[in-house]
Amino acid sequence: MALILAIESSCDETACALIRDGNTILSNIVSSQINTHTLYGGVVPEVASRIHVENISTVVSEAVKEAGVTMDEVDAIAYTQGPGLIGSLHVGVMAAKTLAFTFHKPLIPIHHITGHIYANAFVKELKFPLLALVVSGGHTELVWMENDYSFQVIGTTVDDAIGEAYDKVARVLGLGYPGGPVIDKLAKEGKPNPDYHLPTPKTDEPYNFSFSGLKTAVLQLNDRLKRQGKEVIPEDLAYCFQETALQSLTAKTIAAVKEKHPAMVVVAGGVAANSRLRELMNEKMKAIPDCDLIIPPLKYCTDNAAMIGAVGEVAYRHQAFGTFEDAADPGLSMPGE
Repeated sequence: MALILAIESSCDETACALIRDGNTILSNIVSSQINTHTLYGGVVPEVASRIHVENISTVVSEAVKEAGVTMDEVDAIAYTQGPGLIGSLHVGVMAAKTLAFTFHKPLIPIHHITGHIYANAFVKELKFPLLALVVSGGHTELVWMENDYSFQVIGTTVDDAIGEAYDKVARVLGLGYPGGPVIDKLAKEGKPNPDYHLPTPKTDEPYNFSFSGLKTAVLQLNDRLKRQGKEVIPEDLAYCFQETALQSLTAKTIAAVKEKHPAMVVVAGGVAANSRLRELMNEKMKAIPDCDLIIPPLKYCTDNAAMIGAVGEVAYRHQAFGTFEDAADPGLSMPGE
């Protein structure tokens, strides 16, 4: 019956949540900076960390108030140690240490990606062995979990993450930032176009991903069409890019499922909100017997502190405590890696 106060500040969301027993959300406050960073076409690290400093106290206070608990009732303070932007992470780390010191609570440093995976626990109890497809602006990974709180990265991107590729393609098409939602919406209005052939990404390792070449192919195709005096149809180009990227992504995921036979597959990260990815995973997993699929609700796809609290409760049970010597680590490896 652990009560975890969780803090998340790895990028441009300042968030705090109170989570009981790993799956009961008492509060989940998120202060987004998206409107600020949209002005710059992407997240500006120095601006992000400054806004975190301005917001963190208010966000924590609101979370505790909404949960209707006191700090005396809290069992531990979980926080995102990494990966992420060093300045943003540092704000969350210092806030967690301050609370832990003031109220004499243990600290639980959390890997950001494990939080995205355990966000699925708000939908259904996780079953192991489990395969997680992690897709976001900074990560594209296949993570194998033989047991609860054990992590093995069996596939990763060799260059751009898929969310990063979406943002870069959106920039090519003049669609603004963030690119994922707008390309997803635009692609629904597009169709296959014989002039818009894009290469399927290839890698040396079966479960690794690559999106840099695909992004470059979109740029070159866009430039070539303009040189030839042909109209660039954004809807069709968005459709072709998204289909090529997501077919590659899901094909590798299903190949891993067929080889490793997990009891459950979960999709995690900001790109899990993509409607076409959700369709493809549901379609392809229908052919896999005796394997559950969880795709989290949209509100748990993007960064939030509830997911840090969910995995924080698991780490609490495993006594994976940190110390006041722990620092923000933008290149943090998964536990056990």
